[in-house]
Amino acid sequence: LNLRLIPYSEQQWLLVARDISKLMHLEQVRRDFVANVSHELRTPLTVIHGYLELVEPEDAPTLAPVLGEMRAQSRRMGQIVEDLLALSRLEVQEHAQEERVATSPLLATLRKEAEALSQGRHAILVRGESDRDLLGSLKDLHSAFSNLVSNAVRYTPAGGRIDVLWRDEPGGGARFSVTDTGYGIPASHLPRLTERFYRVSSSRSRETGGTGLGLSIVKHVLALHQSRLEVASEPGKGSTFACVFGAERVLAPEPGLSGGDAHAGE
Repeated sequence: LNLRLIPYSEQQWLLVARDISKLMHLEQVRRDFVANVSHELRTPLTVIHGYLELVEPEDAPTLAPVLGEMRAQSRRMGQIVEDLLALSRLEVQEHAQEERVATSPLLATLRKEAEALSQGRHAILVRGESDRDLLGSLKDLHSAFSNLVSNAVRYTPAGGRIDVLWRDEPGGGARFSVTDTGYGIPASHLPRLTERFYRVSSSRSRETGGTGLGLSIVKHVLALHQSRLEVASEPGKGSTFACVFGAERVLAPEPGLSGGDAHAGE
């Protein structure tokens, strides 16, 4: 049952009860379908990609451009399947795994991933202004943060700048943010950014290899950690995506361990 309590007058309230059993059943059918289809697609895609890797372009020079495109599309399809499986797992998960997630090595890993994806085309700066850690799932938090960083690299033109920052928030919380100097996002698109497969620009997403599922994964990961995603963007100037964690998810540094600045040179 879905219950809503609405102010009706100065001294009266209206209680609306709605049977949503059928909607919940349809939603479960959708989740099962997506999970099952994604799982079934994984094996044949792996086989196809494996055979494509066996064929060397040098053996068939005339087919080199075709082989390159087939390999790229095979990898992209594989990534879509993996993202769908990750989303299916997150949707049925009720609680995040609770372990100490050390932020300093996590920031170092994100820096290496960003530099590998950028290939020297961007100025990348990763800063850890807080030495506090997080309580949650390392796997899921890394997935969420990595999606934000890779999006910034993909949608920022060469010569742009990407700033990754981990810092304390007032009230004992903490904030992980990724700021870029990319294309920016019109305000009309912001409310729908975390929808599955929603794209601000379909042609640009295809060029960069995006799946349209990254921000949806971020949203589900943060929900499991009782945290929220904040987005600020201006077309032509860039965007900032921030994961904001409450005090209950932030841990003091372990005794004997110092934080340190996990920054990368430009």
